[in-house]
Amino acid sequence: MLPLNVHVPDANYHQNLISCQVACPVHTDARGYVRAIAEGRFDEAYLIARGPNPFASICGRICGAPCEIACRRGKIPKVNDDGMFVGQDRPIAIRALKRFACDQFGPEARPISEVLDSIKNFVPPIAGDAEEMAALLLSGTGKRADGADGRRVGIIGAGPAGLSAAHDLALMGFKPVVFEIESVAAGMLAVGVPAYRLPRDLIEKEVAVIEALGVEIRCGVKIGRDISFAQLRREFAAVIIAVGAKSSRGLGLPGEDGPGVIGGVDLLRAVSLGETLEMGKDIVVIGGGNVAYDVARSVVRQIALDTARTAARLDQTSRVRLVSLESAEEMPADTIEIVEGDEEGIERLNGLGPTEIRRDPNGVVTGVAFRKCIRVYDDERKFAPVYDDSDVTFVPCDTVLLAVGQAPALTFLEDGGKDVEMIRGSWVKVDPATLQTTANGVFVAGDLAHGTRLLIDAVASGKSAARSVYQFLTGKTLTSELVKTHLVLDRYRRERGYESIRRVPVPTIEPGERLEHPENVVEIGYSRDSAMREASRCLDCGVTPVFDGARCVLCGGCADVCPTECLKLISLDKLDFDTDITQMIEDAIGTEAELGENSAILKDEDRCIRCALCAMRCPVDAITMERVTFKTNWSS
Repeated sequence: MLPLNVHVPDANYHQNLISCQVACPVHTDARGYVRAIAEGRFDEAYLIARGPNPFASICGRICGAPCEIACRRGKIPKVNDDGMFVGQDRPIAIRALKRFACDQFGPEARPISEVLDSIKNFVPPIAGDAEEMAALLLSGTGKRADGADGRRVGIIGAGPAGLSAAHDLALMGFKPVVFEIESVAAGMLAVGVPAYRLPRDLIEKEVAVIEALGVEIRCGVKIGRDISFAQLRREFAAVIIAVGAKSSRGLGLPGEDGPGVIGGVDLLRAVSLGETLEMGKDIVVIGGGNVAYDVARSVVRQIALDTARTAARLDQTSRVRLVSLESAEEMPADTIEIVEGDEEGIERLNGLGPTEIRRDPNGVVTGVAFRKCIRVYDDERKFAPVYDDSDVTFVPCDTVLLAVGQAPALTFLEDGGKDVEMIRGSWVKVDPATLQTTANGVFVAGDLAHGTRLLIDAVASGKSAARSVYQFLTGKTLTSELVKTHLVLDRYRRERGYESIRRVPVPTIEPGERLEHPENVVEIGYSRDSAMREASRCLDCGVTPVFDGARCVLCGGCADVCPTECLKLISLDKLDFDTDITQMIEDAIGTEAELGENSAILKDEDRCIRCALCAMRCPVDAITMERVTFKTNWSS
């Protein structure tokens, strides 16, 4: 029998156990606020969620939730009544729980002054990344980061990246001024995300908190028209470009140029701002991602509108079809988007790639020709579509909406930005560590820094740019120190039956009710009881059984009692370690070691549900349940 490969825990082992926090780009302590909700501490849950994220309330509505993808609960095997394996459990609904906490104590629930007071006076628990809380506490006591001295920093773009950078810079003691081309702040959150997903009043309140911290936002200002980039560089100590990728990208198809073909992002902007946009009655949306669904679901809502109620000023439509290159299983859109789109009457055609947009002699769109896509990705999961040119499908329509990607618009760099080096057309060359461009004092954040990603990635990028600006202007580096603590939990117990509770669905309004008005919000959100029930499913991965080898008598009781069979006792000579453990054993027993004479307890972290039965069963108290916590201390 081949030896079993095992990993010997290193210094980062317990930190990586809290997989939701590791997966979050801003390291939000999701475990912390989920467990706070389970215990009814809703105010603390909000403050933990808000700590590293100035857009916590918005993320509670629309975040892509990489924390949920990483959630260890989703890896726990499910067994039916006959003891048969029937797949994995589902992750905790972390995003929906964040929304619940924010609905209770965020700016959507109480005056902004109260929100700020609670944030400034909150002493965070040991667990979690305290970076933002430390900064807020400093601002509450009138202190500032060394060297800021109120210097002005110009930021182009009031999207999540630009406002996150401004938020942190204000807390450090700088005076950030944000320039936004649109008439409203928040970038694509306000003009790209439909109101049925993100209410406009919530955006305004989230932005108002950032403004209250000392951020100045100037809307309706176009760099290159109202103020040149050269002037911006002269008047500000540093500049951050956070314009995002707001321009719809085309496919270069025959017949693409001309009336009847509209960029998806342009459609979303027009709907959000109430601008007139000429549309037909037979719509084809090309794309398979979340933006494509935002576009299709925005258009289908016009079907239910009376001509006297054209709030979005789109002509009445009769049919919406979404055509994607990918199969239904491969579509990059979130599953919930696909399901809700189907419920709302969007016709979905999968596995088709466009070849031509056809027009009649008068230039009017008559339809789109597609060819069958046999494969989208190669064996290494790289985008490498393969087509069957003999299998052609013609889809008649009078309007085509392209939702196949976006690109940034940086024409303002022509005056004062010649030293900003470009790569790949309209993308900026940037240092991935500092986010600085090739131009002195010019930084980027958001899409320009890493391409189009999630909202939370934009937030993380803005915060990173703020730290780099601080270093550039002060010559000092904001350094972090990770402090780890172990707290023994003498009487650790879990909620009764927590291991068998199934994920609580997030309530939504009925499809018919959604289409009564384009701004009817689809998700209702959890009630108090359902939120606490869902939160109680959290495995609390910060808690782990710790084994004392000096006490262990190798009775095997812990392995016998484990309900998920995550523990196993096995001879060392049957294991293949990823590090040399001989010296570790000799240091422990004080003599030369023979592997075959010693045993190890193996633990499968993906199976452990933190039930503490092993600790309760151990006859010699060799197992303790301990909470491992991490705190990030920042200093300059």
